[in-house]
Amino acid sequence: MALQGSGVAVRKVLSHFPDGLSLAFAYGSGLYRQAGPSADHENAMLDFVFTVDNPVAWHSKNLKKNWNHYSFLKVLGSKFITTVQNNYGAGVYYNPLILCDGRLIKYGVISTHILIDDLLNWNNLYIAGRLQKPVKIVAMNENVTLRSALDKNLKSAVTAAFLMLPESFSEEELFIEIAGLSYSGDFRMVVGEDKTKVLNIVKPNIVHFRELYGNILQENPQVVYKIQQGRLEIDKSPEGQFTQLMTLPKTLQQQINHIMDPPGKNRDVEETLLQLAHDPDCADVVRLGLSAIVRPSSIRQSIKGIFTAGMKKSLIYSSLKLHKMWKGWLRKTT
Repeated sequence: MALQGSGVAVRKVLSHFPDGLSLAFAYGSGLYRQAGPSADHENAMLDFVFTVDNPVAWHSKNLKKNWNHYSFLKVLGSKFITTVQNNYGAGVYYNPLILCDGRLIKYGVISTHILIDDLLNWNNLYIAGRLQKPVKIVAMNENVTLRSALDKNLKSAVTAAFLMLPESFSEEELFIEIAGLSYSGDFRMVVGEDKTKVLNIVKPNIVHFRELYGNILQENPQVVYKIQQGRLEIDKSPEGQFTQLMTLPKTLQQQINHIMDPPGKNRDVEETLLQLAHDPDCADVVRLGLSAIVRPSSIRQSIKGIFTAGMKKSLIYSSLKLHKMWKGWLRKTT
């Protein structure tokens, strides 16, 4: 569940930053209750993402307003910061461990066009993956293309999850699959993140996941959604799976084609997806495709974080993540 009073707290944070946001949202254990080692909500860091149309102008204003938020890269100016933001990692520039209104926050800045591209195509499945889980929208302008891309991202998440689930399953099983999409292959799940993170996100927040996906599930012609029982049934025929595969985001389709296509054959994507629709290992191949997107982007973004956060903050932030991972391991062994 969302924490009481969190709405006022997150809106107050925005007052410390420049205007010009096309989208701002808050997320994470500081806002939504989680089980496990992230259960200390009062002291948990509040996480934000700010989406901006003009990152050079926005960073320029933010450097004047919040110079101390940035690492040593600030001396190189807003154009250089924007180059690092857009061209490296997953297209987002994070400033972590910022004290704001007596609360620790972390905020990422991403260009609107890069976010839209990720939402539609899953180039990195980084911020797009975050937006597949419950978040609190704090500010949003009237960008129709962005709103449409946000909706498409949720529909794509449902489709990808369907391909990895059996014919009949529970709401909780669906939401666990969806929440885990952007952790497929993430190296931080090996070092630095609690292994039960996905379960800890979903279990206390079933209501929020239902709010996010309820209408999409009810309107989807390929699913029978038994709301009262919290059960779903989907079409697992080759024809049904082919329809689902054809609506997956472009980058995931390309990764699947790369996995399935023998060297030198150069089949087109549609031919590969038709073959996969008849393959009993379809779910495993989709998982491998997701991992091929997430693993490199998570590694690149973590390396980038050393420079954008600075060495000292990177060490502190990493130690907090490792401590959380250790607490999760201790809970499992006791």
